[in-house]
Amino acid sequence: MATIAILKEQADGERRVALDPATCVKLIGQNHNIKIQSGAGAEAGFNDAAYEKAGASLYPNVDDVLSDADLLIWVTPPDTAQLQKLSQDITVIGMMLPAQHPQLLDSLKSGQQQSLAMELIPRITRAQSMDVLSSQATIAGYQAVLIAADLSPRLFPMLTTAAGTLRPSKVIVIGAGVAGLQAIATARRLGAQVEAYDIRAAAREQVQSLGARMIDTGVNAEGEGGYARELTDAEKQQQADVLAEHMSKADVVISTAAIPGRPAPKIINETMISGMQSGSVVVDLAAETGGNCVLTQPGKTLLSDGVTIAGPLNLASRSPLHASEMYARNVLELLKLVIDENGAVAPDLDDEVIKGCLLSQTGTIVHPHFADTTGE
Repeated sequence: MATIAILKEQADGERRVALDPATCVKLIGQNHNIKIQSGAGAEAGFNDAAYEKAGASLYPNVDDVLSDADLLIWVTPPDTAQLQKLSQDITVIGMMLPAQHPQLLDSLKSGQQQSLAMELIPRITRAQSMDVLSSQATIAGYQAVLIAADLSPRLFPMLTTAAGTLRPSKVIVIGAGVAGLQAIATARRLGAQVEAYDIRAAAREQVQSLGARMIDTGVNAEGEGGYARELTDAEKQQQADVLAEHMSKADVVISTAAIPGRPAPKIINETMISGMQSGSVVVDLAAETGGNCVLTQPGKTLLSDGVTIAGPLNLASRSPLHASEMYARNVLELLKLVIDENGAVAPDLDDEVIKGCLLSQTGTIVHPHFADTTGE
């Protein structure tokens, strides 16, 4: 039997919670104890009464929640003060985001906790149910279209009214991963005409299945694991020339391109922005890692040559109830590899999923992508 702790998220604007009441019911049914800080789920739409009904124990302060806990699960890392309260033998699970939270690595090293990073779970078939990047990207893609529709001076659907006929908006989605595909589907539901671009040729079938047209730049940069590789300078120029032509006719551009563990690729340059129609909108989902547009400012919305450029952050938190439910299901599936049949926290270190997301153990940062950043 494991005791699992959940604290209220501390990051500014973070409204999600790591476990929803329905997932608590399942874990308690497996004879685990759930301890939750009062109010942890309030902003996600889950009140304390819902957790109590699920069988969880609620406490007003952090110390009581962490007392005797075997596992601490979060969405985003808590502050250093809370990390310092963790016992050495606790295992922490959540999105670690070392690039955005460099102090976390130092805290894990000095505190000697075992940690597993949800965002580092290998994107392989058997781990799809644990893939937090995909589950949260689904919401980001949906929200991006709502933001674009709100910022645009045009309506998305074609409308025939007594005052005349309004043409449908033209939307371009750059990047046909999970977020991009959801953006395509949402824009189509709102009645827009949608084109999409992805440098992976394999994305064409998915794009077309959603009713969008694929933009062909003549560049194919399929990389390992289904991700895109970095383009050569010649390929970048070829891509820019074709995209600029299509963007000049677009009302909305939603950019979602990302390379895991690296800054977002710069796809939209100033010339492409200046070539767009006045009143057009760019929503850059890659803002958190630098943005796909050279003019993007993370967390801000600005105007350039009559084009509105938005760099929203933490879009999943805008739909916190469903985001939390999906996140909790990802956690539930991962816990099957973390808690053994006797209820002990004992991750199978030979399992490829655990090896892929194990960040630290007993004062050592073990993940190869981040070990060097701690001076090891």
